[in-house]
Amino acid sequence: MSMSADYAVLQSAAVLFDRSDRMRMRILGAKAAELITGLVTNDVLSLQPGDGQYAAALTPKGKILADLNIFAMEDGLLLDTSARAAPGLREMIRKFVNPRVAVYRDITEKTADITLAGNGARLIASRMSGVPGETLGALPAFAHLRFRSDDILATAPDDDDRFAMVTRMPDLDTECYSLIFPAALREEFTRSLLRFGAVHGSPALWQTLRIEAGRPEWGADMNDSTLPQEANFDELGAISYTKGCYVGQETVARIHFRGHVNRFLRKVKFLCGAPPPSGAQLVDDDGQPVGELRSTAISPRQGGIGIAMVRREVAVGTSLEAKWEGGSCTVQVTANEKGATI
Repeated sequence: MSMSADYAVLQSAAVLFDRSDRMRMRILGAKAAELITGLVTNDVLSLQPGDGQYAAALTPKGKILADLNIFAMEDGLLLDTSARAAPGLREMIRKFVNPRVAVYRDITEKTADITLAGNGARLIASRMSGVPGETLGALPAFAHLRFRSDDILATAPDDDDRFAMVTRMPDLDTECYSLIFPAALREEFTRSLLRFGAVHGSPALWQTLRIEAGRPEWGADMNDSTLPQEANFDELGAISYTKGCYVGQETVARIHFRGHVNRFLRKVKFLCGAPPPSGAQLVDDDGQPVGELRSTAISPRQGGIGIAMVRREVAVGTSLEAKWEGGSCTVQVTANEKGATI
């Protein structure tokens, strides 16, 4: 199917994205939350089993080492981050988490992650997990539940990391659920999801949907030279300004209480046929550089869109020129449908 056809499926059924390349790590033990809250921007100690949150792990200078999802479980935490951010987060865990205080296990190879998106995602996630649709629909962002049917895990390897969970994700503008389960069941799960009416989605479609939602991606829109506030992590609910100390906190707190950042990630719309390349320079009417294009896509619904890092004085509605070797294009800083600039 074409991307346009897959996009249309979002309105009536669901598109599945296999995101098993993301890193998943368990932190086990009574001290798990206490240790991890000292390494990330959000308040992990506030989570109860079944809760979750978005956060960032920072360098000592307060730059984003990794963005991650944190899920609280009865026996500890499950950390989830992108493949590109995984090496930095793994190294941080090895450096700061004493295995005699909390055991950490990388379960990426043992588990799979399939995300369902679209108006039919809830129904298909319910059929797969055994969790009633009304229960899934009432879940707040990052909340998660174990699958209800033990039969689903009957053929999975019997070890300490044998579990299956469904979680409500806020990554896209459309309804979205992630299923995390034993990797041995990956093909079986995929066949079942397709039988229930889901269709495969491409990486290009995921890119389009996340840019529509203004969701930055580590390694594309931000990296370890980006401050959390530059990536709007405070607006994304990924920073607690009332919790205790953590790596990189001094920089984040100083910006929040006594200063500001000079640039932000912003959603943009480009007014030319083909997307400008990532890295294209953005200049104002005077020809002065004011930013850089990071990610782009052609949306069947919104047209040419992207995420750019622009200077703080560039207001919503401002038209800029994207320039690159051999081309140029007019782009406009926009507000997304929820009213935020990203």
